[in-house]
Amino acid sequence: MLLHATCIAIDQQAVVLMGAAGTGKSDLALRLIDEGAILVADDQVLLHCTGNHLMAAPATSLAGLMEMRHIGLMYLPFIAPVAVALCVDLAVLDEKLERLPEKSSILLLDHPVPQLRLPSFAASTPAKIRAFLKHKRMDD
Repeated sequence: MLLHATCIAIDQQAVVLMGAAGTGKSDLALRLIDEGAILVADDQVLLHCTGNHLMAAPATSLAGLMEMRHIGLMYLPFIAPVAVALCVDLAVLDEKLERLPEKSSILLLDHPVPQLRLPSFAASTPAKIRAFLKHKRMDD
């Protein structure tokens, strides 16, 4: 399955960043990479199943490439494949989001994946993603 998305890995956990064109997928990925995450794929994420795991990897022709708006295409270190742990659906900054949303998931290749809806350009979004991966929610 090919997704128009960006994917990074945090502690060997893939986070798929989804959203419409211009919502800041690559920008958020770059901020996470700057804090220690590793690129998996930018713009096109290939998903496949290995056993019971949903895995993410780059399209072969784009492996290691990342678009940096106002700079151009850059080669970065990347890792693949990585098991998908989270999908983040990006919202524009002024979109009204639930303060305490219900647990949500998305079905990708028949695998349920936890999903968050977060504002892509909010300063706290990278920290929220890291917290979600590291800590348990009260309703887990």
